[in-house]
Amino acid sequence: MSPIQPTKFAHIVYRTRRFEQMLEWYTTVFGAQVQYQNPGLAFLTYDDEHHRFAFANMALFQPDGTDTERQGAIGADHVAYTYASLRDLLETYARLKEQGITPYWRIHHGISVSLYYADPDGNQMEFQVDSFKTSEEATAFMHELFSVNPIGVEFDPDDWLAQLRAGVPESEFLRRQTHEPVSPLRGEFTKFLPTN
Repeated sequence: MSPIQPTKFAHIVYRTRRFEQMLEWYTTVFGAQVQYQNPGLAFLTYDDEHHRFAFANMALFQPDGTDTERQGAIGADHVAYTYASLRDLLETYARLKEQGITPYWRIHHGISVSLYYADPDGNQMEFQVDSFKTSEEATAFMHELFSVNPIGVEFDPDDWLAQLRAGVPESEFLRRQTHEPVSPLRGEFTKFLPTN
């Protein structure tokens, strides 16, 4: 079986200790606009994609700067690639799993359904499919529901693929329910959510 290829490069996520300066630089250099921001996360775009850049404010986690020398503390977190359909994404998952390559995180962000992988050097990448047909719909979701859960909920790709192969429509999986719990893997950002 030939590998299913992504249809486009989607975004890059950076970890930074200069959160406000980075946002200012990217809005100035790219003419980007902020789609969503809280103290720990920001999502920006310069075109019709719901976000081309995301930033994680690492200064909030070690404000004394003790981990500034630790590898991976700042810099690129991951790059993301979009697939044409949920079926393509999950068939890619199945093909890679047969070869012993499995994702370290399986998450429904709300704006996308995503599988996160790491290459042999530890470089991280996100394979995703958009949950909405338009960027406007995704942006509206971000504005309305990211304050409740900007991280997402985990899912079982084996179960979803079995259901898709059995004929369940993709639309049944693409809309995230907001009452589901935040994923624990990146849950450190939940401390920036409202408590009410």
